[in-house]
Amino acid sequence: MGEKTIAIFGTGRAEPGDAAYTLAEETGKLLAQAGFTIANGGYGGTMLAAAKAATQTGGKTIGVTCSAFRAKPNEYITREIVTNSLDERLDTLIKLGQAYVVLPGGTGTMLELAKVWELKNKGFLQERKPIILVGAFWKPLVDLIATEDPDSRRYIHVAAGPGEVKDILVSG
Repeated sequence: MGEKTIAIFGTGRAEPGDAAYTLAEETGKLLAQAGFTIANGGYGGTMLAAAKAATQTGGKTIGVTCSAFRAKPNEYITREIVTNSLDERLDTLIKLGQAYVVLPGGTGTMLELAKVWELKNKGFLQERKPIILVGAFWKPLVDLIATEDPDSRRYIHVAAGPGEVKDILVSG
């Protein structure tokens, strides 16, 4: 199959010591140890945390950045893909991912989750590409959406933590 790439979505605002940052570090480390390449937006917060932990474990990382931003990718990105817009950036992450891991985040992370979820819901993404939410952060949103579209819940896996994320990906 070649390189197994997992797209990780999460907040760019997390700082070292924050729960989301630590969650991203643990996820990046465990997935790199399991042989997965980590793809994310390439900047700070959970993107930095996952990339740092993955590269320090000997893993590979892909940062999908946007030329519209002035920021440089973080130093733990081993391969950068530069896109011209936020839409192209997200589409590139979706194409790269064999699975999607969603950490806590704000509107940007919600957009990423919503797009992959809708693509799965409408049959545009392969069934075998799981969407994995880490922790309980997104549970109220999933429950709310399921009141309108109960079948959509079947595309969502909820993992209690990074170890369960790895187990879902390795067994799937």
